[in-house]
Amino acid sequence: MKIIVLMKQVANKDAVLRIRGDERWIDDSDVSQQTNESDGYALEEALRTKEAKGEGEVIVCTLGKPSAKTVIKDALARGADRAIHILVEDENALSPYQISKAIADNIREENADLVFTGLQSDDASHGQTGVILAELLDIPHATIVIEVDRESINGSVRVKRELESGWYQWFEYKTPSLLTIQSGISQIRYASLKGIMAAKKKEVRDVEVSVEDFESGQVVQKVYMPLKTKQTQILGDGDAKAGAVELIAKLKDEARVL
Repeated sequence: MKIIVLMKQVANKDAVLRIRGDERWIDDSDVSQQTNESDGYALEEALRTKEAKGEGEVIVCTLGKPSAKTVIKDALARGADRAIHILVEDENALSPYQISKAIADNIREENADLVFTGLQSDDASHGQTGVILAELLDIPHATIVIEVDRESINGSVRVKRELESGWYQWFEYKTPSLLTIQSGISQIRYASLKGIMAAKKKEVRDVEVSVEDFESGQVVQKVYMPLKTKQTQILGDGDAKAGAVELIAKLKDEARVL
């Protein structure tokens, strides 16, 4: 069994963010980076699936600048077998389609049985890359996966999806298929010293792509911090009871907290 896991490097969630000079993204020159949270769970699920089957290969694929190697090294140290690094200078300027097209062109020949991705990235939060990638690879996909029945994997895979309003759905997909994994699906393992040493000998294939060759359906015009505004409203015109009635109506109809 061959499983490909997509992983992305994002800004640390506790980092102080500043807008870049061209106002197209954040200035990440001095921002600490980390692995996208849901991608970490996708890797863990892939490793557990391989262990449950007793055989197979887990391949990590990362699209990003050279600094994204840290994500790859961490994944290899945790147990991934090899990696593909698609080198681009500014992945945050790319649309989900451009990213998906670059990834699809470089993993298609692997003929993986399963492709795992995180549900969405912590920075852009489009939640589209996995879905578009499945379409480009012409394979079925399942989103918001919270459980994988590993015993069912034999030409098909049975998964549990999270729906709206606390509902869930079990569904069976033929393989190859793509799953977008929800955070919290399992307990993520730490890289062991043995794993860190073994990672140094594992293969990392670097691929350079020209994303200008891929058409984009969107362009980032401007990134800016949320504007802080204040507005004072006088309710009831001096009448406490009337003010209370108006307040309840606003909390119910406008703020929607009641």
